[in-house]
Amino acid sequence: MATETTPSLNLRTDLFINGEFVPSASGKRFATINPATGETIAEVAEAGEEDLDRAVAAARASFESGPWATMKPRQRGRILVKAADLLLARAEEFGRVETLDNGKPIFEAAKIDMPAAAECLSYFGESADKLYGDTYPGRPDAMLLTLREPVGVVGAITPWNFPLLQAMWKIAPALSLGNTVVLKPASVTPLTALLFAELLAEAGLPPGAFNVVPGPGAAVGAAMAEHPGIDKISFTGETETGKSILRAAAGTVKRVSMELGGKSPNVVFADADLDAAARGAVNAIFYGKGELCSAGSRLLVEESAHDALLEKVVERAKKLVPADPLNPKTRLGSLVSESQRDSVARYVESGKAEGAKLLAGGNRVSVGGKGAFFEATVFDGVTPGMTIAREEIFGPVLATLTFKDESDAVAIGNSTIYGLAAAVWSRDVKKALRAAKALKAGTVWINAYNLYDPGLPFGGYKQSGFGRERGHHALEEYTQVKSIWVDLT
Repeated sequence: MATETTPSLNLRTDLFINGEFVPSASGKRFATINPATGETIAEVAEAGEEDLDRAVAAARASFESGPWATMKPRQRGRILVKAADLLLARAEEFGRVETLDNGKPIFEAAKIDMPAAAECLSYFGESADKLYGDTYPGRPDAMLLTLREPVGVVGAITPWNFPLLQAMWKIAPALSLGNTVVLKPASVTPLTALLFAELLAEAGLPPGAFNVVPGPGAAVGAAMAEHPGIDKISFTGETETGKSILRAAAGTVKRVSMELGGKSPNVVFADADLDAAARGAVNAIFYGKGELCSAGSRLLVEESAHDALLEKVVERAKKLVPADPLNPKTRLGSLVSESQRDSVARYVESGKAEGAKLLAGGNRVSVGGKGAFFEATVFDGVTPGMTIAREEIFGPVLATLTFKDESDAVAIGNSTIYGLAAAVWSRDVKKALRAAKALKAGTVWINAYNLYDPGLPFGGYKQSGFGRERGHHALEEYTQVKSIWVDLT
């Protein structure tokens, strides 16, 4: 099986603070592992509270008095657009690093995730001078207006499933508006964040505007939420962690936005194009190995279409064979870690024990005798009360449920604490739109799944979080409104 090591990648693995790679104050380092082989890729500097203080101080100085503070919006935008061009030119390199760190197929990392990250960066770079205030013509004796100002130092805490792309959804809008950023990437996938710090510096970002402090979430992430020098936390991750961040942030009453877990319903009506729906259902759960907050992990099928659709889904699932993530033909890579694979396996056993019918997959596998691989798994006969229908598995496991009619589909779809995403498949436009309006989710696709654009907001209802990433809504997340009253008498 193909492997690559730190020397061939020439990675920088210290902390990135104030424009420089520096060791941690403690000297501690932790290993980041290639989950497809179990081998160590690199030893990364482990940040502690002293390092976080240094990063926040650098970000504060850059925001208050550094060149970033006085730069015109269009100048900021040009730097970000240049960085986007550099990232796109190096998509294969960044994709290879992300594949090694995360286990996802190189096709996804290099051909989809990195171009999407570059597009996001370019979008917000071009948006840097396009957020306007308002005037209010409510008084003849005064001019009333509002300004949008950057919120300050942003603490970004990002997950391991889309290490650079998810980070970009935070970094790009924050920087475009003149904020500065301290990023804590997930401990198991820190490498592309550090590589991106180099790229931003090359593009002309001044020291202190962007800082990277890898380390354990329980230590560094918690300290960020409590830190009085951080004005806003943007977090993506599991719901329970999000709740702990909210509690920690309350002490300094800092702004918080978060995108949390999901158990998204993928609703297929009998009048849908079943071939397209089957392709969509497989993409919805098996893209990214199912390690996706918005994964269509619950397939809801109208009873009369059940047999025909499931035959197509199972046939496609069985063709998704786990394989070397570095092979460009691979479409199902390694899960991010052995512990994540073990968690997925426990859910599969739970599904079988509670009476769900296993139609495909369900097994741990290895490739070349190594790796945290798991088969594409399909369950049928699932009921809403089963564990695999209620809890986020974060792996390649599809739970199939049936419904009688439109109202039943919506009721089952909404029978969850989450509300991140959903999809509806139907040739009946009115029915599809009614269902889309009734489903409680931040994103609803119609006759599609897993399609994204940097201009379209993304975020959750209910315990899937609050706040929005992407689009002009994201620009609002990283600014605060100031009202100005000019007396004309």
